[in-house]
Amino acid sequence: MNRKKMRSSFLLLLTAFIWGTAFVAQSVGMEYVGAFTFNMCRFLLGGAVLLPAVLLMVRRVRQTHPEGSPSAARRSRIRDGIKGGLACGVVLFVASSFQQIGISMTTVGKSGFITALYIVLVPVCGVFMKKRIPRHVWLGVALATAGMYLLCVTESFTINRGDMYLFFCALSFTVHILVIDRVSPRADGILISCVQFFTAGVLSAVLTFLFETPRLAAILFAVSPILYSGVLSCGVAYTLQVIAQKDTDPTVASLLMSLESVFSLLAGWVILHQRLSARELSGCALVFAAVILAQLPARE
Repeated sequence: MNRKKMRSSFLLLLTAFIWGTAFVAQSVGMEYVGAFTFNMCRFLLGGAVLLPAVLLMVRRVRQTHPEGSPSAARRSRIRDGIKGGLACGVVLFVASSFQQIGISMTTVGKSGFITALYIVLVPVCGVFMKKRIPRHVWLGVALATAGMYLLCVTESFTINRGDMYLFFCALSFTVHILVIDRVSPRADGILISCVQFFTAGVLSAVLTFLFETPRLAAILFAVSPILYSGVLSCGVAYTLQVIAQKDTDPTVASLLMSLESVFSLLAGWVILHQRLSARELSGCALVFAAVILAQLPARE
């Protein structure tokens, strides 16, 4: 493994840790504010954290081209970064809305493992791109289905509404990772992240004022979870994802980022003292096995 790939792997592992522990912050934050209010605050904060870096990038371009006429290649990268950020932001808004609502209705550990299903769904999306899906991926889908049954379907054959929201979240994050894989090689990662956060934040703000009543006092009570989610989960982790995916295969990236489910389970247990039943833990084990299996290299 070359140095660039090792660096990317470490950054993606760090990303998974931050995201996994951020489930706790998202859960605690929902005790004070609504889902859209929380997302509005954290995404706008995440965008604001990255704004100085974007302005510095623009300043360097101007210094390189003092006449104020950057090269066509640079203009194209900036344009692609803005377009890519807008596309990523819309998908991120949808995924995070489902996730935030779902987290308020179930445990942190379950949230992490259901969200991680996007790891299995990414290679399966190859069906729509006319790609051949290896047998072990289909086996992973079968294991994930069995795991979801144990995790989400009760003995009375009912499904928690929060679990359904998280499943739709996983579908949305599948689209998100594929969009990032498409746009990240052609533009600056920090610019993409900054634009996507402001896009998701503005869309969340629209729904906040339509469906919720944001209060400053409540937001101040939730300031610690919002800061963790905004600065680390958004400003740092999502940016690390975009940067690291430039030098690694999307399947490998999915495998490393899937560890967020393990970190979320451990964080929920250690910090919030949440426990899962033996049935739910068995479901987690099957989902994680499916995630690992789906990322194994295909035989030639």
